[in-house]
Amino acid sequence: MYLDFREIVTVTMVLFAVIDIVGTIPIIVDMRNKVGHIESEKASIVAGVIMIVFLFIGEEFLKLIGIDVHSFAVAGSFVLFFLALEMILGIRIYKDEAMTSASIVPLAFPLIAGAGTMTTLLSLRSQFYSINIIIAIILNILLVYAVLKSSSKIEKILGKTGLGVIRKTFGVVLLAIAVKLFAANVKGLFA
Repeated sequence: MYLDFREIVTVTMVLFAVIDIVGTIPIIVDMRNKVGHIESEKASIVAGVIMIVFLFIGEEFLKLIGIDVHSFAVAGSFVLFFLALEMILGIRIYKDEAMTSASIVPLAFPLIAGAGTMTTLLSLRSQFYSINIIIAIILNILLVYAVLKSSSKIEKILGKTGLGVIRKTFGVVLLAIAVKLFAANVKGLFA
């Protein structure tokens, strides 16, 4: 175990950009209006457990189906790239099925702990110590919980314009992360 404050901050920011909980406030508010009360505690805990479990068994699962981490990381960089494009351009590439429930599906999975988050976790595991990633996951889950609890207040404070600016800013950050992830792992495909 190697605790590194810089790694924790870096991983926390990467996960914050990928999870994009602030950018999904409009979706959360819409879900709350459609299905009623959202159990913030339940959604946060389930999302955190999914992320931590995948952090440890994700690589073994990939080995079981014959995929190496570098291939998964390169594929993940494409997923992050397209997520970033969605955030920056305001387009919708990935379309979810109609929402019928709230707290666990689709909120905890796939909205919070979705494909982009899973890909990012495995990619981060190849570059950072697991303890720092776990701390970053917990910090993000605490932030997710706070945002879920106060989503309507945040929406009123920021307004549509403020939410749009935040979403686009984190989209650019995520795009840069996707490029870095691709560059760092593409060499491993040919080694």
